[in-house]
Amino acid sequence: MSGFVLDCSVGVSWFFEDEQTAETQALLERVGVEGAVVPALWMIEVANAIAMGERRKRLRPGSGEAILAQIRALDIEMDSGIGFENVGSVLALCRERGLTAYDAVYLELARRRALPLATLDKALKRAAKAMRIDVV
Repeated sequence: MSGFVLDCSVGVSWFFEDEQTAETQALLERVGVEGAVVPALWMIEVANAIAMGERRKRLRPGSGEAILAQIRALDIEMDSGIGFENVGSVLALCRERGLTAYDAVYLELARRRALPLATLDKALKRAAKAMRIDVV
């Protein structure tokens, strides 16, 4: 069983030295113990962060493959629950909470699975707390 919903902001912080904190490293350890769940969008966001990190010289060129291998080794479940039948709930969260659809997907997943949410995004944290979703 997955312990929490993992936002890309936390996952990416593990691979950028200037973004690592004791809290994000503790969440990495927690993934090893409890596992995490992410929406299918998560890997696209991670790939984009890696590509931008390499382009902006925050990561060594070509280091993305090693990062992806490290991610594959983690206990992360990919949720595919957003489809035509329930994308309306994501849109509703966008409207109600002033979020992008990308952020609302994480909130929808946390609500649907009744799991806490791990994020560094301030707007997403506020929205989760307003909906009584635990933020870790």
